[in-house]
Amino acid sequence: MNKKILTLCIIHQHPKILLGMKKRGYGEGKWNGFGGKVEKGETIEQGAIREMKEESGIKISRMNKLGILEFIYQDGSGNMEVHIFCVEEFKGSPVESEEMRPKWFHVDEIPYNQMWSDDKYWLPMLLDERSFRGKFVFNKFNEIVDYYIIN
Repeated sequence: MNKKILTLCIIHQHPKILLGMKKRGYGEGKWNGFGGKVEKGETIEQGAIREMKEESGIKISRMNKLGILEFIYQDGSGNMEVHIFCVEEFKGSPVESEEMRPKWFHVDEIPYNQMWSDDKYWLPMLLDERSFRGKFVFNKFNEIVDYYIIN
């Protein structure tokens, strides 16, 4: 089975982090970073920059790739490889799009209970500016049944 290549960008300006409430599609109703599929002919970095602009209105000036996560779904719905970036410099202010409603959170108030269940394992590493790699296996109920993460 082919795996989809995706991007995820998190803006971290200590002590704040920018997340977006997903308004439609996959992940609707969850807080997440900004990103999506890498389009044909794009590099992973170009896809990250494009998705950030489309979903939040923010233009990335500088970012650092800190993680790569693989997601396996036992129901056969598809596997994903997600390249995770910490945005270090940007231009513009976040604006709501058709897909995402951005909101700043204090790092002590990150809404993990309204995010993907894997986020609590790797997001603290991103906030500490540590590189990481991992793999998460989900059952048909989107529950983690196996994982590993290294940094």
